[in-house]
Amino acid sequence: MATLRERQVYRERVLTALYEATEGNRLLGVPGRKLRNDLRIPEEDLAAACTYLAGEDLITVDWEPGNTPAMVSLTHQGIRRMEAEEEERG
Repeated sequence: MATLRERQVYRERVLTALYEATEGNRLLGVPGRKLRNDLRIPEEDLAAACTYLAGEDLITVDWEPGNTPAMVSLTHQGIRRMEAEEEERG
């Protein structure tokens, strides 16, 4: 089981990867398998991160059987958050 800090890092990595891959377009998604492989996040931790982020209305998730994310997309709120962070960084 991941520590609190690891879970927070996984969530941020998922959001960042989605934002970069979709260029902020909420009509596009990223397969969960690609996220897991690209980010090297254990499957159960990716599922937990996606569940948390979906609960915060930052992403939407289409689930496969066994609580595996099939397709993950940013919501409007998720895009706004990522854009605000990008503006802060300059």
